[in-house]
Amino acid sequence: MAKYSKAAQDNVESTMKRMKKGTLKSSSGKKVTNPKQAIAIGLSEAREKGAKAPTPPAKRKGATKKR
Repeated sequence: MAKYSKAAQDNVESTMKRMKKGTLKSSSGKKVTNPKQAIAIGLSEAREKGAKAPTPPAKRKGATKKR
């Protein structure tokens, strides 16, 4: 079973292309150079559009470290 939907995969692919081209910007307006950050932005945009993508780790139950 796929972790992400085809729409989410397409969105991540397009954000990676934008990153490599140098046009992808973060919310603060700075240019994104880290591939992991580009993937996170692509998944976030896909979630906004309603594509199937898992929730971010910070929002998952038990994702925070116990002290």
